[in-house]
Amino acid sequence: MGRKTLGGGATPQKHCLFSLALLCLTRKMATNKSTFRRADYLKITVFGFALAALWGSLHTIILPTRILDLVAASEKSTYLGLLTFAGLILAIIVQPIAGAISDRSGFAWGRRRPFILVGTLVAMLFLVGIGWAGSFLTIFVIYCLLQVASNTTQGPYQAFIPDLVPAGKRGLASGVKGFLEIAGGVALLYPIAIFMDRYSAGDGGYWLWLPLAILGAILLAAMVITILTVRERPGKGGARLPLFPTIYKSFKIKARVHRDFIWFIVSRLFIIMAFTTLQTFAMYFLMDVVGVPDPAAATARFSIAAIAGMLIVAYPAGRLSDRVGRRPIALTSGLLGAVAIALIFFSQQNFTLIMLCGGLVGISFGAFLSSNWALATDLVPKGEEARYLGLTNLATAGGAALARLIGPLIDFGNGISPNLGYSIMFLACFIYFIVGSLLLLKIGRR
Repeated sequence: MGRKTLGGGATPQKHCLFSLALLCLTRKMATNKSTFRRADYLKITVFGFALAALWGSLHTIILPTRILDLVAASEKSTYLGLLTFAGLILAIIVQPIAGAISDRSGFAWGRRRPFILVGTLVAMLFLVGIGWAGSFLTIFVIYCLLQVASNTTQGPYQAFIPDLVPAGKRGLASGVKGFLEIAGGVALLYPIAIFMDRYSAGDGGYWLWLPLAILGAILLAAMVITILTVRERPGKGGARLPLFPTIYKSFKIKARVHRDFIWFIVSRLFIIMAFTTLQTFAMYFLMDVVGVPDPAAATARFSIAAIAGMLIVAYPAGRLSDRVGRRPIALTSGLLGAVAIALIFFSQQNFTLIMLCGGLVGISFGAFLSSNWALATDLVPKGEEARYLGLTNLATAGGAALARLIGPLIDFGNGISPNLGYSIMFLACFIYFIVGSLLLLKIGRR
């Protein structure tokens, strides 16, 4: 008698071999999905280093110095605040839209990298305009366009972690991301401050163009590394929605389903406002209150102290959040920030103590950034990662924008009484830290 066959003439032995091969292939695919090598953490986050270097240098040193070229000294805080406020409002709008379009794109080489490529090349053109501008109106327009280009890259870039990192390692990935972004914020700050002090002393435009060229080169290099080394899955074959409905729905959040995400946004908004207020007006505070002879370099030293604190805790805080949870670390770090602000207020005439307090602010903010971003990647819904992480810019850029609005109040307070405006600034930062920390309690335990 001939042997019985399974459907299609397959023998039982062949059927078993086929099943075994299929099982092995499935296990191999699952292993590949869950395996994330150490180098991969750097590949998906190196672009954040370049973005942090760009905006940290522009907002802390280059733009405050350029504003002094273009407006009266008595109105410097007002004009700096309004300039950066307008650009950051654009960032709030652009980043979720770019993320939503990226989520629905169908490029063969991935949903994220095409946006990073195009946005970076356009941003480099507008970076040149920061040095070329000869009036406040010109630098206003160029700065806003630079924000649009940069956030076209940032929305898609931020989705690499939920796209590619296993859920149990996202705290670690967020720690690496936070570490590189903090390192990017400090790596060039001091040399650029030295260049800009020479520029403001009247030694010529060379000392302005050199920092801008360095920032452009770093941005280009990070983009090339990202494009060539990150391995995305191909897009899903085209947009699921037409362009305008996609833009319309970019800011839509289902409040009942994603209530925790809304509380996350509000909490993050206040913490970002606290840190950005201090960062934005630090140079003018050190110039007017502390009386340092080299304000740009002194601001760089203060920022380096803060960023050194961030670097110490960013990686371990992200990794620890995988074990103990995101909320306890973020809550503690926010309250620590409030303590640091109070200490700075009572150390106004001692630059050494201010530097130490700056390090404490950095420890607070570094731990917050890592644990808070890991929390964000936990909260975003699957399939809309880039859009929802883009919506975090409502807090990130929104908080940074709202922080600038205190500029006119600082000038007004200083006009009433010497340095009263800076006292108002510190009180606002203290309140921001407290409120942002306590709002984390509204987010359910995870």
